[in-house]
Amino acid sequence: MELYIEIFGTIIGLIYLWLEYKANIYLWVVSIIMPAIYIYIFYNAGLYADFVINVYYLFIAIYGWLAWKYGFKLFKISSKRDRVEGLKISSLPKKAWLKLIAVYLILQFLITWVLITYTNSNVPWLDSFTTSVSIIAMWMLARKYVEQWLVWIVVDVVSVGLYIYKDLYYTSALYALYAVIAILGYIKWKKMMLLNE
Repeated sequence: MELYIEIFGTIIGLIYLWLEYKANIYLWVVSIIMPAIYIYIFYNAGLYADFVINVYYLFIAIYGWLAWKYGFKLFKISSKRDRVEGLKISSLPKKAWLKLIAVYLILQFLITWVLITYTNSNVPWLDSFTTSVSIIAMWMLARKYVEQWLVWIVVDVVSVGLYIYKDLYYTSALYALYAVIAILGYIKWKKMMLLNE
């Protein structure tokens, strides 16, 4: 049964990836379904940080939908143009990188501490790494920053090894494909961003 759920999750993940690649707003609808599947899969695999991040994914999916559709910035409408046209693909401001690195470090150590202290996780550092970086990447995706693809490449490559170690072979294959598509997605979004300038 768990194998079939993992295969179904992989199929949903492929649909999500295709919609993200196309910068299609309906990726947020799929990103409400996908976490429900992976909550079950990751809990049973003992990947507790990945389990918890899927709750975050549910909330960020709602935020992402609103941001992409209405141009919200932290739930506040940013400009008349964004209200009419929706959020545009853009580049992450340089000053934001330091803030994101600080957020990553805080999340990494906090999640690792929780996993070591309160769970039987045998991969606390890697589990918290993929979770911490994914939190940042999802926020970047919700804001339509092109660099989110670069962050996802790192997450995807590390996840491949982690999921192989946990015997989640279909999920590992999905993340290997994610890594390849992330490279293509970065190129596509960069072109789309330049066309909209």
